[in-house]
Amino acid sequence: MGDMDPSRGFVKDVKRLVIKVGTAVVTRTDGRLALGRLGALCEQIKELNSQGYEVILVSSGAVGLGRQRLRYRRLVNSSFADLQKPQVELDGKACAAVGQNSLMALYDTLFSELDVSSAQLLVTDSDFRDGDFRKQLSETVKSLLSLRVIPIFNENDAVSTRKAPYEDSSGIFWDNDSLAALLALELKADLLVLLSDVEGLYSGPPSDPKSKLIHTYVKEKHQGEITFGDKSRVGRGGMTAKVKAAVNAANAGIPVVITSGYAAENILKVLQGKRIGTLFHQNAHLWEPIKEVGAREMAVAARESSRKLQALSSQERKKILLDIADALEANEKVITIENEADVAAAQQAGYEKSLISRLALKPGKISSLAKSIRVLANMEDAIGRVLKKTQLADGLILEKTSSPLGVLLIVFESRPDALVQIASLAIRSGNGLLLKGGKEAKRSNAILHKVITEAIPDTVGGKVIGLVTTREEIPNLLKLDDVIDLVIPRGSNKLVSQIKSSTKIPVLGHADGICHVYVDKSADMDMAKKIVLDAKIDYPAACNAMETLLVHKDLVQTGALNDLINDLHIEGVILYGGPRASNLLSIPQARSFHHEYNSMACTVEIVDDVGAAIDHIHHHGSAHTDCIITEDQEIAEIFLHQVDSAAVFHNASTRFCDGARFGLGAEVGISTSRIHARGPVGVEGLLTTRWILKGSGQVVDGDKGVTYVHKDVPVDS
Repeated sequence: MGDMDPSRGFVKDVKRLVIKVGTAVVTRTDGRLALGRLGALCEQIKELNSQGYEVILVSSGAVGLGRQRLRYRRLVNSSFADLQKPQVELDGKACAAVGQNSLMALYDTLFSELDVSSAQLLVTDSDFRDGDFRKQLSETVKSLLSLRVIPIFNENDAVSTRKAPYEDSSGIFWDNDSLAALLALELKADLLVLLSDVEGLYSGPPSDPKSKLIHTYVKEKHQGEITFGDKSRVGRGGMTAKVKAAVNAANAGIPVVITSGYAAENILKVLQGKRIGTLFHQNAHLWEPIKEVGAREMAVAARESSRKLQALSSQERKKILLDIADALEANEKVITIENEADVAAAQQAGYEKSLISRLALKPGKISSLAKSIRVLANMEDAIGRVLKKTQLADGLILEKTSSPLGVLLIVFESRPDALVQIASLAIRSGNGLLLKGGKEAKRSNAILHKVITEAIPDTVGGKVIGLVTTREEIPNLLKLDDVIDLVIPRGSNKLVSQIKSSTKIPVLGHADGICHVYVDKSADMDMAKKIVLDAKIDYPAACNAMETLLVHKDLVQTGALNDLINDLHIEGVILYGGPRASNLLSIPQARSFHHEYNSMACTVEIVDDVGAAIDHIHHHGSAHTDCIITEDQEIAEIFLHQVDSAAVFHNASTRFCDGARFGLGAEVGISTSRIHARGPVGVEGLLTTRWILKGSGQVVDGDKGVTYVHKDVPVDS
């Protein structure tokens, strides 16, 4: 209770707030004023006022206070005979008038002691039907707030003509909870705080030990589960009214927190982003899964939807991708908010900086992703393409065509941008998709999945892309070899290795990204400096970043090695050396050459020649991406043809090993396996082949019925 809650990051932008305090908070059980609680409330408002917040107070309690005072006055003025007669119930209107005067007198006294000015504003529901009144109300409150005055609202019960039931057909307001919500909307507040006599909204009556406090209200999840207890002992609202007012305000875009008015500093804690009370927010449904759907059911649904996707024309599939790109840009703000919440939670949980770096969607990333999707949409459609055409015999034509794999399972840690790339590639390639993201990117994945699937037409259905949010562990997903056709892991070495060793489903990916840059003795050192720095510092957490720098021994004598080392030091790169480099350069020795830093660090080693560099790469590398920097074309050709990696570069940064940079539009990952796809995997890597045979009544009949010619035919004929 009181821990920082990343989902409440919005409080940092709050400037104007409405606070509603109920009768049960203002008065004690005997009907007298709760002076201690009111004093603590005023002290919090004083603190907020001094911090620059604009505070509007809606206070109940006038009727109860007036009733208590009139009863006491009647008792003092009554004879013994009068007291023996049946007591007539006091007029509520009179109670309201007397109580309001007493209540405001007390607020004025308390605020005056704190050097704060307050103002009384009494309203009725009929006032709000008048547009001029609403405009004047806004101007008056604006004027008061500019003078640092606290406006105190209450319904003018003394002259109100509205009859019970209080929730009338006008739908304007019928109690101070709904009045507070209405004022929050009218006055464009950033937050509404409803103070109650309990900690917040519970799953059942607060007195029931089995009831649990609901920290974030999700209408679809909680509406049918909550059992309300009795209405508040005083007032006419109770928790039911508070929830209704909170839901209405939240739906209109104003966050609401219901919390206890009994605790001394709860309002301050709410504005510090602490996890107290119950939060109502228009995006709350994105933060928690409403209904858990099993992975098997999702995979089957994805396969069925993918067949509908394949049945569409190329133009229709293209339009889906363009709509997704537009939807991402249109929802950039809410995506950023959810991602920032994930990053804040990861930082609070103490995750490594490299993971947090991969988790964050940096400025411009959404636009970049949308651009990549548009590039992908405008590429040639790969589904159903005839790859080879053969005439087997007269009137018997065989076609080898490209075809979707089926259902893909992508298991990924952090990197919410991977979800977007993979989803767009799945649609372009006609595959169904099952996504299992890490808990550290829960909110980012949820909003990205929602935005993408809502852009997919009903003719296909959003189930073509399933986001697994159940507690099913990865090993359980990997047993679904009858409904999943390919697994692509995107994450740590440990994750990829575990997946490869624990499933019968084919796995496409790489466990390590230990990329080398070898600087040969004939290298242009200005070029070498640019490439080495880019390969290391452009994005150190990427799998295609340089992890080991190999340098020809002759560059030690020329001073070129020292220049490179100094440049890396200046950029803040921490250096570790192999046996030769650590002694020569006086740097710590690397624990292992087979190490992926994913940060501003790398290993340096000195080698005798290109042959030694190739041997080092084969012995310690991961067959991902390796580069040579040299002006000697013969040496370059040796390196390019002998290094057995998925990508081998000459005089270019390893950071170019990327699906978008290769013109693939996007990538599902980089594969270091030698079967099927290798290197950055785009649309073609997500396709297999089908054989289409077109005949005219031929039969085999022991191969006597046809004369085979096996003649290649142009694919476009």
